[in-house]
Amino acid sequence: MSQIIRRLGVAPRFRGSTTGGTCPDIFELANGKFAVIGTDMTDSLEADLPADAVRADYERIVVITRETLVRAKADIPDA
Repeated sequence: MSQIIRRLGVAPRFRGSTTGGTCPDIFELANGKFAVIGTDMTDSLEADLPADAVRADYERIVVITRETLVRAKADIPDA
């Protein structure tokens, strides 16, 4: 298991989540991977995946807001 080393973008409170009810977030892990907090939409989106996209049994399709990703863009490494 890897540990979180930093948040990408701004905290949810700076994107309008004042109650903590909606808190999509993106984190960089020590092993170079990324962790995403979002809404599990696997059941409703899986049938729409392109033919060349596959999902393992242990993977989920997670949705985050556009603002979450856009605000994280400056923190995402180019390589």
